[in-house]
Parts: sequence; C-alpha cells; structure tokens
Amino acid sequence: MTWASPLFWGHFVTILIMAVALGLDALSLGLGIGMKGIRKLDILKISLVIAFFHMIMPLGGMWMGGVVSGLLGQVATICGGILLLLLGAHMVYSSLKGDEVQSFDHRTLWGITLFSLSVSIDSFSVGVSLGMFAGDPLLTVLVFGAVGGLMSVTGLMLGRHVGSWVGEYGEAFGGIILLAFGLKFVFA
Repeated sequence: MTWASPLFWGHFVTILIMAVALGLDALSLGLGIGMKGIRKLDILKISLVIAFFHMIMPLGGMWMGGVVSGLLGQVATICGGILLLLLGAHMVYSSLKGDEVQSFDHRTLWGITLFSLSVSIDSFSVGVSLGMFAGDPLLTVLVFGAVGGLMSVTGLMLGRHVGSWVGEYGEAFGGIILLAFGLKFVFA
C-alpha cells in the first residue's frame, strides 16, 4: 500500500479519527489541569509523556490483538468491534456520570505518569482491536502519539484560558466515535 493509493488514505483517515477520539480524554483532562494553573514547561513534559503512552499502549494492544486474531480468525473482527462498543459506551457513561478528576501533583514523575496512563489506557484496548484487523502498526502509533500529544498541549493551554464547558463533552464525543467504529466492525 503506497501513500498515493486511496486505500492508504482511507486507512489514514480512519486511524486519524480514532486518534482524535482517543485524544479527547487528554484534551478534556488537560483542560481541568490547565485551569488549576500550569507552567509551560510542565505542559511540554506532560504532553511528551502522553504522546509516548499514546504510542506504547496501542502498540502493546496491537501485539495482543495480532495474537488473538491468529487464534480466532473471523471471530476476532467481531470481538474487536464489541471491545470498541464497550469502550465507547464506557466513555459516554463516564462523561455523563460527571466524576471529578482526581487531584494529584502534575509536577512529579508519579503525577505525570498517572495522568498519562489514565488518558492513554483506552488506547491499549483500541490497539487490541486494530491488531485483530492487521492495521499498519507504525502509522497507527505515530498518528496516535502525535494526536495525543497535540491534544494534551491544546487542552492544557486552553485550560489556562477558558472555562470547563468543553471538558464535559469531549469524552462523550470520543465515546460516540468509538461506538460508531464498533458498530461498523460488528455489522460489517
């Protein structure tokens, strides 16, 4: 598959949409952290760690998905779709439930790691699903990492300047996108 083929661009757009859906957690939680006040150096550190986690989590998930796909065959596609449905439904439910972000010190290694893991853990599940569909791992992790990092920078910077109204809807929107992809995979 070359970069000029329509198949590549279709694959790229699909990965980009999924990366944005997963990055909305980083955006919305970044808004909350940014509203508490954050230095630009901390924004850079947090965003780089989030980008790293958005790369290694789906990579690990894709590896597991590839193993599961080899064992299960066509059933893996349906399982991956169901996994996306469950993940999307959980994201929508969490956003409607309205729990506050746990308070932690974002300047410590533990705080940065906890924050990055919390916004990247769903990338592992999506990686499992993508691994079942034999997607391009390098393209996926690069796009997920770049989008996750950029969305965290955006959220942290916006959080310094605006109110929390966007954060309430970001996770729900991401969940709806994952639900749509899950439906596509289950009923394809």
